Amino acid sequence: MALLCVVALGPAAQAAPARRDAGPGSIGIQLIEGPTNREKDPRAHRYIVDHLAPGATVHRKLRVANSSRERRRVEVYPGAATLDKERFVFGTDREANELTSWISLDKGKFDLEPGAKQVVEATVSVPPAASKGERYAVIWASVGSAAPQSGGVRMVTRAGVRIYLDIGPGGEPHSDFTINELTPARTKAGDPSLVVTVTNTGGRALDMTGSADLSEGPASQRAGPFQVTSTATLGPDVTGTVIVQFPQALPNGPWKVDLTLKSGLVSHSVTATITFPDPGKTGKRGTIMSKLTGPWTLAGGSLMTGLILLALFSLTRRHRRKSREATN
Repeated sequence: MALLCVVALGPAAQAAPARRDAGPGSIGIQLIEGPTNREKDPRAHRYIVDHLAPGATVHRKLRVANSSRERRRVEVYPGAATLDKERFVFGTDREANELTSWISLDKGKFDLEPGAKQVVEATVSVPPAASKGERYAVIWASVGSAAPQSGGVRMVTRAGVRIYLDIGPGGEPHSDFTINELTPARTKAGDPSLVVTVTNTGGRALDMTGSADLSEGPASQRAGPFQVTSTATLGPDVTGTVIVQFPQALPNGPWKVDLTLKSGLVSHSVTATITFPDPGKTGKRGTIMSKLTGPWTLAGGSLMTGLILLALFSLTRRHRRKSREATN
């Protein structure tokens, strides 16, 4: 969910600081029905993530909840979104794009009592002539104060569920990424962090999350796990950064860091040696000691080990056979 507070200004209004009069939890929207073929994908439980053929139609259910103490008039509608470098960017107000024109909702406006919930069904109908590629949008649930009659400030609070919809025949594009560089740093205040450079090498957008563990530090200290605090949404062939932050009291090191990043079911891990710099400086890039890229790598390693052992076994048997023949 994304919770935003929007200030709508009347003709004679002056800019004013945004206030959440109903509280930060006044309205929420949550996906409650996703594709059955993505049950193990945590990303598909949070966002609408689909791959559809031209001409296909799908239905997705969402639940809107009012957690405020007041009765609320809720409006639900699709809005445009795009990817800009490392960010998922929401369109303004009811801005439309190609994907929003394919979305219809069975309920557009309704009232919710305090603590009440309402299920809304979204239908996505892809035109038969739709071109190949990934599109982005948001389904918003919005509440706002009454429109000012003679200028003034109208407060609008909205929460939304992202949509990542890929269009094309056959199976969906492969998703993958690489972890490129790990750079330790400290702010002027002394807060340590690890800046990780990541490249999306697949054909679909990725939402990067993850964590890092520290070990083999001064006096054999261990710490973690520490979650990625600055995430990134990366489009295909885009390189971006994610950041892991650590406690200020953490010694400079050196440390062994075990980092795991993931997006949905795609996960990669690296092990590196890093040393945090003094306050206000950037340290040397970590020396990556190993990369673990998932079960297929382990399977490949096991296969290679098996082939080597089989070759050694064959050579041993051949040597023994020749020795017996020479003795006879």
